[in-house]
Amino acid sequence: MELKIEKLVYGGEGMGHADGTAVFVPFVLPGETVAVRLAEQRKKFARGRVEKFIGTSPERVPARCPYFTRCGGCHYQHLPYEAQLQYKKEILVETLSRLGGIRWTGAVGLHASPPFGYRNRAQWKARSMGGGASAIGYLEAGTQRLCPVTECPILSPRLEATLACLGKLLAAREIPATLLEAEAFADDRDERLLLSASFANLAGATAKTLGEGLRKALPAVESLLLHDASRDRFELFGPGYLRYAAAGHAYRVGHLSFFQINRFLVDELARRATAGVAGKLALDLYAGVGLFSLLLAENFERVVAAEANPAATRDLEENIHTAGLGGRIEPRTEEAEDFLARWSGQPELVILDPPRAGLTEAVRARLVALGAAEIRYVSCDPATLARDLQGFSSAYELAEIEFFDLFPQSFHLETFVRLRRISGGA
Repeated sequence: MELKIEKLVYGGEGMGHADGTAVFVPFVLPGETVAVRLAEQRKKFARGRVEKFIGTSPERVPARCPYFTRCGGCHYQHLPYEAQLQYKKEILVETLSRLGGIRWTGAVGLHASPPFGYRNRAQWKARSMGGGASAIGYLEAGTQRLCPVTECPILSPRLEATLACLGKLLAAREIPATLLEAEAFADDRDERLLLSASFANLAGATAKTLGEGLRKALPAVESLLLHDASRDRFELFGPGYLRYAAAGHAYRVGHLSFFQINRFLVDELARRATAGVAGKLALDLYAGVGLFSLLLAENFERVVAAEANPAATRDLEENIHTAGLGGRIEPRTEEAEDFLARWSGQPELVILDPPRAGLTEAVRARLVALGAAEIRYVSCDPATLARDLQGFSSAYELAEIEFFDLFPQSFHLETFVRLRRISGGA
């Protein structure tokens, strides 16, 4: 099938039409003509892979990574970074309009990142390659097959060196071939690491011996957490956390806690989300380790921070104590829906930073009923953001949209929106 690519859409694909059917294809650019082999046929759309480029876009550039198009992590390395930003802004506005009926004609604020070396956290998969040895890398796009890698240019230098070291240890069989996955998180200086590793089992290698070997091979590791899946048992070597300096505070971040992954934009996002507002009461929902809570406490008399993950709440409590804000921030270990069901006070501000699934209907309804003067929403998925904004539209108007490019080279979008209460709104 010959296809002319019309535009890029959310998800990292390009779209064209054939016989009235929308066809989605990865790793293409608008204006390109490609020969496509269909891989999936549905009633209203189809998906395919490029067999041959018939006409290429002048925007196309060589990818920096040798694994691009095979590894499933990046989607836009064939596109210059400035063009990525422009396309992403267009995709954001189009998605909000198409899925949420949000007709935004104002400016979209842009916060760009260095396009490579930005990630402070990475997750890697490991698979047996036969002969008793294993390899580490990422899953191939759309599959469960491993794409072994020895380099990854979107990682911070410390993480990329860690990936290379783990690969060598696996090849030399100094790490058991039962390794399933590993996750590393680097501090703000890209000096110290949290390393977590999960094994199908640790038979033949005691956790203590393995832990000592890994810490010797990777002296930057501040804390190491090993998981034996066969017994669902954890072994910890080290304090269980590291300190990450951001926006004027030192945050404790544990192995099981979430933290923003773009080391160049953490400060900017935290300050922007909390800037220019003050009052008596603010709610920080999906608070994590308190990235926003600590800054809110500088301008609000009282901040209530709700977070469902107990590990993150423990970090949050420690961060409140370290910052000397125990009298101003109240941590709650609760799902946002449960917390709001019992909450009765009217805040002046609510900050939301939910996971990709966005807000539940009950959370949206309860926030509308609370009637905060302003809601600030940090979203990692424009589709669920569009749905949630539509749910607020009876009581709130969209006052501002800003795009933070936390994930260069990928289709992912981080959006900050500011909602203002409509006078007399529902």
